[in-house]
Amino acid sequence: MQVYTYTQAEKNLAGVLDYARKAGQAIVKRPNGESFVIKPQKQKSSPLDVPGIQAGLSADEIVGFIRECRER
Repeated sequence: MQVYTYTQAEKNLAGVLDYARKAGQAIVKRPNGESFVIKPQKQKSSPLDVPGIQAGLSADEIVGFIRECRER
């Protein structure tokens, strides 16, 4: 686990965040002795969530296409 000074973290925030993503966390220490843990936030959405498309079809048309394909 890497410990960064406040000045190091301020000058290289992108590097600190990259390290935290890879290692799981990074610590930043202020000059007054306070320490802070930086952790990546877990993704809350499913990787199967995909944006929809506007196909211009009604639900009845879609169901009709599916039934037609199943009959083949």
